Amino acid sequence: MNFTPARFVFALSASAAWIAGLAPLPLHAAGMLPETSVVIVNESDGEASINVKNTDAKPALMFTSLTGIPGDDDTLLIVTPPVARVEPGETQLVRFLLQTKEPLKTQRLRRVIFEGIQPKNTEPGLRVTMNVRQNLPVLIHPKGLAKDDQPWKRLKWSVGTGTLRVVNDSPYVVRLATAVQLLPSTATVDLPRPHVLPGETVEVPLPATAKGAATVRMVPATVYGFTVASYDVRLAAH
Repeated sequence: MNFTPARFVFALSASAAWIAGLAPLPLHAAGMLPETSVVIVNESDGEASINVKNTDAKPALMFTSLTGIPGDDDTLLIVTPPVARVEPGETQLVRFLLQTKEPLKTQRLRRVIFEGIQPKNTEPGLRVTMNVRQNLPVLIHPKGLAKDDQPWKRLKWSVGTGTLRVVNDSPYVVRLATAVQLLPSTATVDLPRPHVLPGETVEVPLPATAKGAATVRMVPATVYGFTVASYDVRLAAH
């Protein structure tokens, strides 16, 4: 069975190409569905695994790849298998093997991408096939580091001349909505990423409407990416 790596696959017969433009095209999404929204690798275990299901009606090749985070691209994990054929309705176990030269001191963040490639369509007529990628965070937790369900409370927020600054001097990755609100002005400021890494300082310009801001209101996310109630922090000066 032939597979094609193209994300959007168009199979056209010469007679159907223009006729099909008069009616909606049949669209089919091939989906690899992970069992959880995040992968957590505990250093004390040395590995973690996740089941990924082929929700399509046809077999597919599942490609699994890891990506680093800007400023932190060390190779900390090996994923296996990187490529696997998954039958329709079946699941594939994917393992994440930790490889570090020295003990971890802080949580580390990576992304994993699951993409299912469908067989090349040989049926006559026009058919659009869309391969859907699943892009999940991978959180690596150091051995001996206590769990913290509310790491956003460790962030330090401050305002200065035209800038808003957030400092994460904790060992935890903090996930949050990129839009934060400044009170009492109700001005909104966008952070560059939906997370603040351990040891990271993020500084963004303030809009003119943020004059007199005394409090920042953020919307944190749990380790699994679920948003919780907004959290207000008094702003210091920098």
